Amino acid sequence: MTTTATTAAVPTLQELLARIDETRPILERNVDQTEAERRIPQENIDALSAAGAFRVMTPRRFGGYEMTIREKLEVSAAVAESCGSTAWVVALTNVCNWMAGTLADQAQQDIWGANPDARVAGVLNPSSDVRKVDGGYEITGKWPWASGSLHADWALVGIVVPDESGREVDQALAFLPKSDYAIEDTWFVAGMKGTGSNTIVVENVFVPEYRLASTPRAIDNEYPTEHTDEALYRSSFIPVLTLILAGAQLGLGRAALNFVKEKAPRRGISYTKFEHQVDSTAFQLQVAQASMLIDTAHLHAFRAAADIDDAAARGEKLTYVQRARVRADTAYTITKIREAIDLLLSAHGASSFALISPLQRIWRDSSTAGRHAVADPLVNQEVYGKALLGIPYEENITPLI
Repeated sequence: MTTTATTAAVPTLQELLARIDETRPILERNVDQTEAERRIPQENIDALSAAGAFRVMTPRRFGGYEMTIREKLEVSAAVAESCGSTAWVVALTNVCNWMAGTLADQAQQDIWGANPDARVAGVLNPSSDVRKVDGGYEITGKWPWASGSLHADWALVGIVVPDESGREVDQALAFLPKSDYAIEDTWFVAGMKGTGSNTIVVENVFVPEYRLASTPRAIDNEYPTEHTDEALYRSSFIPVLTLILAGAQLGLGRAALNFVKEKAPRRGISYTKFEHQVDSTAFQLQVAQASMLIDTAHLHAFRAAADIDDAAARGEKLTYVQRARVRADTAYTITKIREAIDLLLSAHGASSFALISPLQRIWRDSSTAGRHAVADPLVNQEVYGKALLGIPYEENITPLI
C-alpha cells in the first residue's frame, strides 16, 4: 500500500465558507453565461477550485479536507446562494469523489496520486454491455445525466458484472480516466441549465478489476478501501447519495428569501395603498411562513446528516429505519424548499418571472433538481412507512435504502 504525503492545511468549515463567499461576485456575474452556454464557466470552476470547494470529500491523504456530510451540505448551500447550477456540480462532483474515496488504495492512487485536485463525475445506472477479460472487464455503453462531466478528470459508471460465461454475478461502479470516454451533448432542460449533465460514452474500454466497487456490497456498507480508520468513507452509501441532493436546495431557498427581503422596502403592492411591501401584514405573513419552511428544511437535512455522520464516526451501520428516514428527510427538505420558493414568488409579485429576475432562475433550478428520482417525496414516504411498520427490507419497493 502506498500513500501520498501532503502538507495541505485543512480549513475549518467557517474558513471554507468565507473563501466561497469571496467567489460570489464571479458566480453571480456569470449566471447568464452559465445558462446560455449550458455549462459552468471555467472561471467559476477555477475560483471554486482555488477556494477548495472541490476538495471537501477527497481523502486528507491526498490533500483533501475529508469533511463530514453536514459540512458538505453547508458548502453546497453556500455556492447555491450565488448559482444553483454551479452548486449542483460542486455537490455531485464531491459525492463522486467520496465514492472514489471508498475504493481500494491502488485505485485511489490512480485518481489522486498525481493530481490531488482530480474531479470525478458519474452515473450509477448499470450497462450490461460488459465482457470479462484477463485482469478486468471490457465495457461499452452510454450513461446519461452525468452532472459535472464537462469538468471531470475521471468518471464512474455503473456496470453489470459477468463471469467468463457472461452470467451476471454482481453489479459495480467502474472508474475510468477522461482519456477512456467521450461526452455526448444531451443536456437541454428548463432548470439547472448549466450543470452540463451530459452523456458519458464508452466503447470497448478496459477497466482493471481493482478499479471496481461492488454496488450491493456498498449498499451494505462494505467498501474496498483499506483505510478503515477514515470515518467519512464508512458512511452509509445510499443515505449519502440521497442526502447530497438537498444541499443546493437549501442555498436556493435562502437566496430566494434574501432577495425578496432585500427588495421589499422599495417595492409596492400594485392596486393597493401599500407603497412598500414591508408595510403589508399579508406580505409579512408570507415572508414569515417562507422563512419557517426554509428553517424546517434545514432541520430535516441536518438531522439526516447527523444520523449519517454519527454512525460513521462510531464505525456503525445505520439501521434500516434510519436509512429509510434519510430518504424521507431528503424528500421533505426539498419539498419544503420548493414550497417556500413558490410562496416567495407570489409575495414578490409577477415580476418574479421577468428574465432579469434571479427568482425565476432559482425557481427553475429548484423545480428541476427537486424532481430527481431518488428524491421523489411519495416514493420516499412509502419507503419510510414500510420500514416504520416492520415490513422487511427485502419486501420494500427499492433496494436503494
